[in-house]
Amino acid sequence: MPNQLFRTKSIDKLIADSEEPEHRLRKTLGPWSLTALGIGAIVGAGIFILTGTAAAGQKLEFHSILNAPLLEVLWSGERALGINGRPGAGPAIALSFLLVAIVCGLAGLCYAELASMIPIAGSAYTYTYATLGEIVAWIIGWDLILEYAVSNMAVAVGYSAYIDSLLQSFGITLPRKFMEPILVGGKWSGAYFDVPGFLIVMILTVLLVIGIRESAGANNIMVAVKIIAILIFVAAAAPHVKTANWKPFMPNGWQGVLTGGAIVFFSYIGFDSVSTAAEECEHPQKDVPFGIIASLIACAILYIAVAVVLTGIQKWPELANAAPVANALHAIGLVSVERWVVVGALMGMTSSLLVYQLGQARIWFAMSRDGLLPRVFSNVHRRFRTPHVSTWVAGIFVALPAGVFDIGELADLSNIGTLFAFALVALGVLILRRKQPARRRGFRVPWVPFLPVAAILCCAVLMASLPAETWLRFVVWLLIGLAIYFGYSRHRSEFASRQRLS
Repeated sequence: MPNQLFRTKSIDKLIADSEEPEHRLRKTLGPWSLTALGIGAIVGAGIFILTGTAAAGQKLEFHSILNAPLLEVLWSGERALGINGRPGAGPAIALSFLLVAIVCGLAGLCYAELASMIPIAGSAYTYTYATLGEIVAWIIGWDLILEYAVSNMAVAVGYSAYIDSLLQSFGITLPRKFMEPILVGGKWSGAYFDVPGFLIVMILTVLLVIGIRESAGANNIMVAVKIIAILIFVAAAAPHVKTANWKPFMPNGWQGVLTGGAIVFFSYIGFDSVSTAAEECEHPQKDVPFGIIASLIACAILYIAVAVVLTGIQKWPELANAAPVANALHAIGLVSVERWVVVGALMGMTSSLLVYQLGQARIWFAMSRDGLLPRVFSNVHRRFRTPHVSTWVAGIFVALPAGVFDIGELADLSNIGTLFAFALVALGVLILRRKQPARRRGFRVPWVPFLPVAAILCCAVLMASLPAETWLRFVVWLLIGLAIYFGYSRHRSEFASRQRLS
């Protein structure tokens, strides 16, 4: 058993398995479609919310050790309780976005190298199977399922609120009983079911089953709409910028810039989903690295542009509210532009849902093909050449809970799962550079081992900044996964089958 747990799957075997006719996916994606997938996953409603939060700062109240950041608990113990604050970055939030883009770029470069070597569906799951062994691959696959699912459940619930806001701007009011989850904050909300959240996930599931080309085309349109919405905001609000609002540029010094960066870091999460579509790419060795890096650069430019204009039209302390962009537009009399902001937020949510559902289905598909999940999940539709069973399962796995539960408070599980995956991918680069230095790489991370090690350290610090409660939930999820692995997956994996035959 120990040999099986840490046995790695050869890259050549991974590629050969992907070419088997019954498991082969249709290859239709090019570099710009991959870039649009990355932008679709990264740019959501957060750009219209987190920018103001990070600029103005936050006051956090911890009543329990479990609510405080793990790093603060380890450092201060019970002194972590009480009221704590994150100083705002002020106008320097634009600098925070730039620094965070550089940090995410470290992980993005590691993803790019492994994707160019292992152009297979599964992203970090597949990479760890080739570098760290079966048990670690299972853990990261199980982790990615949680990451994508929890994130989309939270987005689906938020989607209903934005739909309601948009319809009300046209004088249309929908029944509240069908606009909210049944349980909110652990209490009965009085609603019957969150219908819009459920419907949007299932509609996107149907689109993903029909085909990756159609899904990518729809994502391209949504990405174009939300970029247009952002550009309209920038263009319309820029003439109202007052340079006096940018002074002082760094009101809380570098501490404000860094804490602002910690808040907006999670606005960049999503570029890793590009690598889940590697198997459906025409030229993955060069196009996947291009898609990852180009999407990060494009999103950094959009984020910085919004930050510069937003802090220029309103003083940074006044941005501490739930809708800073919309309220700032109200303040300068641009109420008509607000509707575009809502449309942009809706497109951001929809494209994020689409790309994350695509990624989640590919994780189920890849794990099933390796025998770690039931083989039925790796079935490919005869006509559409998509993993239709895993796509339907992933859709139902997200849509039903989104209609019943408001899991916004569990959203940090998505963050810790993403950072965990980032760290393992960076570690995978180091391992393959040592074990297979001669293997062809379509893209190479520069300055190895320094950049991968820096990526691992950055991820570790950010993970330690998350609440202890999130760590506890994360450990519980991993323990459930290990129980499934030792009770089912270990006996049915490809390596176990080989041992029985020998």
